[in-house]
Amino acid sequence: MAPHKNAEFVSVASGESLRRRLSSVSGDKPVVTGFTSLTSMWAGIAGSPAPNEGGFEVSISIHDSVYNTDFASTMIPFTPGKASASAEQIESHIIDALRKFSSEHLCKFLGAGVTLSLIKEAPNLCTRLWLEMDIVPIVFNIKPYHTESLTRPHIKHRIPSATNSMINSQLQSGAETPTFLAVTGGSAGAAGLQAGVTGKLPIMRTLDEQADSAARKCLMYYGPGNNPRLTIGPRNQVTVDAAGKIHLIDDLEEYEKTVGSGTWNAVNKFADELREKKIKIGFFSSTPQGGGVALMRHALIRFLNLLDVDAAWYVPNPSPSVFRTTKNNHNILQGVAAPDLRLTKEAKDNFNQWIYKNGLRWTADGGPLAPGGVDVAFIDDPQMPGLIPMIKKSRPGLPIVYRSHIEIRSDLTSIKGSPQEEVWEYLWKNIQLADLFISHPVSKFVPTDVPIEKVALLGAATDFLDGLNKELAPWDSQFYMGEFRSLCVKERVNELKWPERDYIIQVARFDPSKGIPNVVDSYYKFRKLLEGKVEAEDAPQLLICGHGAVDDPDASIIYDQVIMLVNSEPYKEYANDVVAMRLPPSDQLLNALMQNAKIALQLSTREGFEVKVSEALHAGKPVVACRTGGIPLQIEHGKSGYLCEPGDNAAVAQHLFNLYTDKKLYATVSEYARTHVSDEVGTVGNAAAWLYLAAVLTRGTKLKPNGAWLNDLLRAEAGEPYQPGEPKLPREGLVVHA
Repeated sequence: MAPHKNAEFVSVASGESLRRRLSSVSGDKPVVTGFTSLTSMWAGIAGSPAPNEGGFEVSISIHDSVYNTDFASTMIPFTPGKASASAEQIESHIIDALRKFSSEHLCKFLGAGVTLSLIKEAPNLCTRLWLEMDIVPIVFNIKPYHTESLTRPHIKHRIPSATNSMINSQLQSGAETPTFLAVTGGSAGAAGLQAGVTGKLPIMRTLDEQADSAARKCLMYYGPGNNPRLTIGPRNQVTVDAAGKIHLIDDLEEYEKTVGSGTWNAVNKFADELREKKIKIGFFSSTPQGGGVALMRHALIRFLNLLDVDAAWYVPNPSPSVFRTTKNNHNILQGVAAPDLRLTKEAKDNFNQWIYKNGLRWTADGGPLAPGGVDVAFIDDPQMPGLIPMIKKSRPGLPIVYRSHIEIRSDLTSIKGSPQEEVWEYLWKNIQLADLFISHPVSKFVPTDVPIEKVALLGAATDFLDGLNKELAPWDSQFYMGEFRSLCVKERVNELKWPERDYIIQVARFDPSKGIPNVVDSYYKFRKLLEGKVEAEDAPQLLICGHGAVDDPDASIIYDQVIMLVNSEPYKEYANDVVAMRLPPSDQLLNALMQNAKIALQLSTREGFEVKVSEALHAGKPVVACRTGGIPLQIEHGKSGYLCEPGDNAAVAQHLFNLYTDKKLYATVSEYARTHVSDEVGTVGNAAAWLYLAAVLTRGTKLKPNGAWLNDLLRAEAGEPYQPGEPKLPREGLVVHA
């Protein structure tokens, strides 16, 4: 057999095109190269042992979203004395090849289709693609032979005129049946066959064809804005990570690195118990994308799946009219709504009908809340309490936990006839049927009519390994900053002058409680303090940005108000240095904007927990924030950032001035912030709480937390007490009830 001949990538980028797409920023700062235009690309990767040739063959197909643009095939020689290539060899070769292609062609790989057979040989390839190159790996079981469609076994070459749906059904495959090549009776190949042996051979699919197929399949999972599509399955189950085809993290050790040994040991103790008992966990919340709860649930389900814990997440069908009602309720409970805004009977009836219709889907035979379904149900926020009485009717003994993620002004809910009392009374009649009430660990967030024995405390969480928080390589960071510049041009808003100029950032939804007018005023006062000390063209800009949520109809209204405010007196003096942008649903875009910022703000006037604070601290950004909600739990005043009273914009400006002009102070605060984030605000620490609750409640134990922190309870139950010096959120001074 002739030796395998490597096939290298053959496409060559135009030198003049590369020169035009490169930009350098120079001046007082060191020269920084920024790529103004990196082309989005996708890859297909396949691999297979080739023992007869003494190596492992890897094929990589490059796609530009329309068609294959390049291809390479390489034989990785076996390690001397061994009959196989090491997984690390295979993984490193693929990553090096993709990096080389990226730099030579000024492109950014967004996704890669990877064959299952390759993953079996290089099990950490997907993890490395995600963490080292910011590539979303999607795994496909691509057969080494051509297959026939199960429904249309012999599709004609010409597709007749038909509707799109008909064509799609004709082209669907995924069959296990190989396509056979008939060997003619007179051929040598058919001669001498025993009786009953077919004279047909399967048509093999070569490795380059497998790679090309993986790339094309990968592209099917991308939607507008080149973001992976959100997928919803039967009964509105959120099929996280494309029902498991997307493999961001396959290595549990990566999660273990994000927490201390006490947290990790507790997680494994409860996960082992749930796996052994085959316990099924169900989460029910209002929206699959955009809000903080959705972000936490995606990360949580991803981690629980990796632990092999049976957990699923369900959302209702969206209703704009209902979401208007739930947003009004949210604003009323937080005390930021207009005083005359009320929950009307018409809105209640519409709300009740909506939840009843969606609940029937889940309580019907075969549903997650029907007999034989989940063993414990977790209900999120004021959108979903109407589900609780339906569960009690369908499954009287099913443990139900209600999770409140928002601030409830318990001082106002106790005032007879107030809008808050009216909304809370409507919600409480259903919430009171739950076994537990989980609140943010913030004083006076729990109305007095919630029995203290039912109350437990748990903060919000973020994922240190997802697109929002993982460390981005400079190449990938520059790509997303270039994408942001393009968005600014498209939306005709001011351009962010990074890296020539620093910027201060507030990441938050455009919401009446996020204190955005205070952000604008504080920035104005800060710029006044800088006058005469820093040239205007060198002063940092202000960036106000955030994702939208499908159940948040206020965002457009607040955004327009912010733009009007920035262009009014006295703020219009610095209007050209203020960038306000509603971002598309790209986690890495927000990540890059945070990682490249100088200082973060969080000037919310009312707040739940706001884990964006911990995300900024994790990125090493000093945070100047208001003493509202759970924010003070996350910042150590004077060490990781500074806390001010809401509306004290002069104090905010002074802290910004000190951090910006004192390099030693900035470096000290930045390092402390980066190294003092508690496990409790990460996915693993948060997952420990849900695993603990599921384990204890399904034992038949009647849990009475009496206002305790869930993290304290679970660590005690697991026999893993907190160690001296272990970072944790402060416990002292908390008054649960008003």
